[in-house]
Amino acid sequence: MSLDDLTDDVEQRYADLGDELAVDLDRETRNELAMLSVAMEPDDTDELVRRAIHMLFQTTVETGTLDFHLRSSHDVTYDEYLSGMTFEEMTGGQFPQPSTNDDRRYQF
Repeated sequence: MSLDDLTDDVEQRYADLGDELAVDLDRETRNELAMLSVAMEPDDTDELVRRAIHMLFQTTVETGTLDFHLRSSHDVTYDEYLSGMTFEEMTGGQFPQPSTNDDRRYQF
C-alpha cells in the first residue's frame, strides 16, 4: 500500500460514514454513557460520543498506535499522510545524519 492508497481509503470511508452513525450499545457501554451523561450534562449524548472519538484519536496519535497500524496496513505514518509526502520523498531516501559518526549525540 502507499500514501495514495491511504488517502483514497480515508476519503472512501469518510463518504461511507455520512453525517450520522447508528451504534449498538452493549450493557457496559450504555452504563458508562449514562454515567458520563449525568456527570457532564451535555445537550445530548451525541456530544459525548463525539468527544470520545476525539479523545481516542488523540490518544492513538500520541502513543504511536495510529502510526503502528498505518505502517502495518499502508506503509506510511500519520505525519506522512498529513504532509502528503512519504519520508523517502521528503529526504531523498536518506536519513539526515551528519557525515561523521558522532557517538556523543545522545549524551547530555
